[in-house]
Amino acid sequence: MIQQYLMKARTAFVFTIIALVTLVSGCATNPVTGESQLSLIGEGQEQQMGQENYQPTIQTQGGRFYLDPELTDYVQEVGDKLAAVSDRPDLPYEFAVLNSSVPNAWALPGGKIAINRGLLTELENEAQLASVLGHEIVHAAARHSVQRMQQGMLLSAGMAGLGMALSDNEWGGLIMGGAAVGSQVALAQYSQSHELEADRYGIEYMVEAGYDPMAAAELQEIFVRLSEGQNPGFIQGLFATHPPSQARVDANRKLAAKYDGGYRGQEKYQRMIAEAKRLQPAYDLHDEAIKLAVDEDYQTALAKVNEALEMAPREAAFYATRGRIQDALDNPGQAKEDLDRAVELYPEMFSYRLFRGLNRLDGGNLDGAQADLEASAQVVPTTIAILRLGDIAAQRGNRNKAAAYYNEVAKTEGELGNEARRKLSNLQ
Repeated sequence: MIQQYLMKARTAFVFTIIALVTLVSGCATNPVTGESQLSLIGEGQEQQMGQENYQPTIQTQGGRFYLDPELTDYVQEVGDKLAAVSDRPDLPYEFAVLNSSVPNAWALPGGKIAINRGLLTELENEAQLASVLGHEIVHAAARHSVQRMQQGMLLSAGMAGLGMALSDNEWGGLIMGGAAVGSQVALAQYSQSHELEADRYGIEYMVEAGYDPMAAAELQEIFVRLSEGQNPGFIQGLFATHPPSQARVDANRKLAAKYDGGYRGQEKYQRMIAEAKRLQPAYDLHDEAIKLAVDEDYQTALAKVNEALEMAPREAAFYATRGRIQDALDNPGQAKEDLDRAVELYPEMFSYRLFRGLNRLDGGNLDGAQADLEASAQVVPTTIAILRLGDIAAQRGNRNKAAAYYNEVAKTEGELGNEARRKLSNLQ
């Protein structure tokens, strides 16, 4: 069973390793710039990488913002307009809105693109949204993500051990250990040349799609303003991957000035973003609750998340956080109720199934714990889920199965890896 959990996590590495082992190499023409570039990964492999890493990367970056499906439809609609005029219109483009307050956007190989709720609420009009999406479409169309993979990921193929292994940091979130290919690519910094290409050709896509290209300069002005606020979350998010500067503002303004104006869509954009803006105070309270829980001020954290739930009673993330707080306060029954509700509202989210599985395991519900941990690991294999599945197997007397789980986690570093090595030694 463990091999099934890890299979998808390793698949994206397979192409890389094959390229290394067989020394496959060659050149291809960049479909956007027309320049010759190194090509170790074919288009079919590129699309498969993006497809297989898209959902896990979405989930490790906050999950989908499901409370406002019309917003996601709107972003997809704008993205489709730009994709249609791109240099690779036949890519299977997808656009997701993520439930994260950090202003960020990213693209995986094959046209798999995401934008965070926290960035959408900072924008003023549809043209600025088109600038963000056009920029990310260029990254996908010009194979920038693949090029980063070739330049950086090939050097670390040995990380394939547990594939998408994550270690559990109780309140800091799920921290990447041997990070997923998708998340590494999504969060890695682009080269300056790639960023400038994405700015330039993104503006051309905007013009072709009928948008006012000056919004690209306005977007960079927004980024500069946000970066000057020195919010650590912002710096670690968008600005770690797309560094802003006044020079980029000026360069985009100069490029945009060559074209006539176009559609801006402020009234429509503000209408479509209204619900996300209305809910933002609830997410601010939730973010405060997380910080308080990190400092072990659980009672104040509980009060904050309760306020958040009054504003957004269908937000699964709030129930999951309250469940974890209740667990920390040694209220397992109340924790179970909240985690049940989180899973009910967003059953696909791996972390909610993980937290509930751990809660069930503590309560002695081995069948329920196993079901949740397996479901979680099917989406994103984590060291904590694999380790606890080993514990369940050991409790049931299945030494071979327990050893297989422990052996995988024993390959990792940190406390969980040490625990797995101890338990593996005891089995032997």
